[in-house]
Amino acid sequence: MSEFPSIMVSGLDYNRLMNLIDSVANQNLPSVETLEMELERAEVIDSDKMPANIITMNSTAVVTDSKGTERRLTLVYPRDANFDEGKISILAPVGVAILGLSVGQSINWALPNGESIKLKIQSIEFQPEAAGEFTL
Repeated sequence: MSEFPSIMVSGLDYNRLMNLIDSVANQNLPSVETLEMELERAEVIDSDKMPANIITMNSTAVVTDSKGTERRLTLVYPRDANFDEGKISILAPVGVAILGLSVGQSINWALPNGESIKLKIQSIEFQPEAAGEFTL
């Protein structure tokens, strides 16, 4: 994981995610520190200026992994996570990995078991900002 692609995060997502980090800080979750590092390196832009090809919170995207497996994932807050429905928590390793990526970007990401996975964003089926939903 020596090289990370550039990422964009909306101001609304940034503020909500920083509040989430504060609310779970005492739980010692490794993904919280990783999420914080991702937010520190992200370009934060106004929600109404977010390009439609960026994964934001509550976006649904099609991704492929290094084994060629295609998945439809929706990036959600922990309370809305449901793996069987493809709703992936921002605090899951794959959730942190895809936040702020754009269509066509790839990232190598270390999993908790020590393995690494490469993810590529194929398409975005829904993005709240592109749909004019600025409160999701």
